[in-house]
Amino acid sequence: MLPDTRLTRPYEHIAVIGGGAWGTALAAVAVRAGRDVRLWMRDEQVAHDIASGRGNTRYLEGLELPVGIRPTTDVDEALAGADAVLLVTPSTTVRHVARRIGESAAPGVPIFVCAKGIEAGTGMLMSEVASEAAPGRVIGTVTGPTFATETAAGHPTAVTVACTSGVRVPPQDRAATRMAISLTTGAFRPYVSNDMPGVEVGGAVKNIIAIACGILEGAGFGENSRAAIITRGLDEMKELAVGLGGRRETVTGLGGLGDLMLTCSSRQSRNFSYGFQRGQGLNDADVFEGRAVVVEGRHNAVTVTDLARLIGITMPISEMVRAIVADGRPIGDAFAQYWASPIRAEPRALDLEIAHPAIEAVTERFEYLNA
Repeated sequence: MLPDTRLTRPYEHIAVIGGGAWGTALAAVAVRAGRDVRLWMRDEQVAHDIASGRGNTRYLEGLELPVGIRPTTDVDEALAGADAVLLVTPSTTVRHVARRIGESAAPGVPIFVCAKGIEAGTGMLMSEVASEAAPGRVIGTVTGPTFATETAAGHPTAVTVACTSGVRVPPQDRAATRMAISLTTGAFRPYVSNDMPGVEVGGAVKNIIAIACGILEGAGFGENSRAAIITRGLDEMKELAVGLGGRRETVTGLGGLGDLMLTCSSRQSRNFSYGFQRGQGLNDADVFEGRAVVVEGRHNAVTVTDLARLIGITMPISEMVRAIVADGRPIGDAFAQYWASPIRAEPRALDLEIAHPAIEAVTERFEYLNA
């Protein structure tokens, strides 16, 4: 007989800090799950639109939201009475916002960081950043293969919820389990994990791999090319996760492989779309018609490879993307260097490395991308 879910106490009052597309989508999920939800955002007009029933007109235009989301531009008001917080701001603001939450939220309230990435300069995962900025708090994450528009619209969606709460706490009482129950609806299905590094690495690396896949599709290559990049990109995820104390099998779950497949296969992904436009020959200034669009993979390409270099992990696809988006290397040259790297075995137990026998042919194959 399965345990009675009533033994696991949901968080009844949830503060969602960040009123972008994903923050709004998670607020919608929590309301549908029966929670009391306050949603903080900076934009007063968007807050007014949500309160008046018009939805998030800036980030989820035309999408009807469930009744019950209480928007505010006052962070203290959002946090008042909350027994759990979903932090859903860009990765570059997590330290500042987590510190603010730590100062204002009631003692014992956990923070679930829904941003993905690695902090520049420190090499910290987002959970580590939040833990340092808000000491003494239980820190968790909600991550997985999700597009905000589909989640907000109620499409069937699965995610992983992980947290740092100790092994001495029974599994049904851990913060991750309680948040999973708090967000479960007829369409939104969470899974629970205790492997924070394994879960978070996937979210940081998948955006980089998506840029590489987008470049290849934009350049006219097909499914073979994308499958190769996704598969070898997954291997890079696993190596970094293990290097940070995570488990390889975690990376084959929703937060790793699942998120990787989604982000690398659709132009709904800003990272894939950015890569696609670069593969078509556009430069940074011209992508997205010159609009300022947040492409986390450009930032992640630097922070992830900085961390990998620091701990002695080799990540050739991530290095290739960094060379293109941060170092200004021509796309054709960067891809040729990767594709002409030595021939190696897939099982790491088989120690094999042979110089590529057709380097000139590889160079010729990719050189047109430099035009």
